[in-house]
Amino acid sequence: MSYCVNCGVKLDEALVKCPLCKVIVINPVLVATTKATASAADENGTFPHKSGQVEEVKKHDLGLLISIILGGIAISSLILNLFVFRSGWWSLLIIGVCVILFFLALPAFILTKTPIYIRLLFNAATAGLYLFFISLITPNKEWFTGLALPIVGLVTFIIIVFVWLVRLFKAALLKTALIVITEIALLCIGLELLIDRYIGNDLSLLWSAIVLTVCAVIDAGLITVLSRRRLRDDLRKRLHF
Repeated sequence: MSYCVNCGVKLDEALVKCPLCKVIVINPVLVATTKATASAADENGTFPHKSGQVEEVKKHDLGLLISIILGGIAISSLILNLFVFRSGWWSLLIIGVCVILFFLALPAFILTKTPIYIRLLFNAATAGLYLFFISLITPNKEWFTGLALPIVGLVTFIIIVFVWLVRLFKAALLKTALIVITEIALLCIGLELLIDRYIGNDLSLLWSAIVLTVCAVIDAGLITVLSRRRLRDDLRKRLHF
């Protein structure tokens, strides 16, 4: 037998309200069970921890949403290009941008465990595909295979080598700077040689030789600092790294 918390009258177990004062009957056993259930659900992540907090969106769901949006934009632009605005293949530029964004989002939201080297190759393939789309709407397409693709390959190779060296030597700031300066010189040399080959000039180093000289001087200074422990420690203290 229970009693009303307001007026103290005896209540039957089946009553929901007090027949005298109409106060709602609260079963303490049900209240304790409800609190225990809510606490267990909160520990399992079913309910938010704070008011206004929502469940975290999964990366795969976000990747699916991005794919649908980019696919819709690409298909819509192609349909408009085919049946409404028929002046040139302008839709290829929009489709190319959508493809680039998709491949950039693919490792981040869908293939989350993809090695970084595969991601870099994805990015290179995406850049090459976009340049290919641009070549389809230009009168002269020789630049794509003669210059654009070799430059994309060179830049991708330089970046992959940089990532490999940084991971191999666990490079700190000074070593990373040394690698970056060296690769800038190599990139400039490669670009000048590729441009000379494309326009038919003799392979020679002109402006890239200036960049190479400057980078060599900087590298010499960095190597000196790295080889002298006291100098290296003093520089780290002064620059706070």
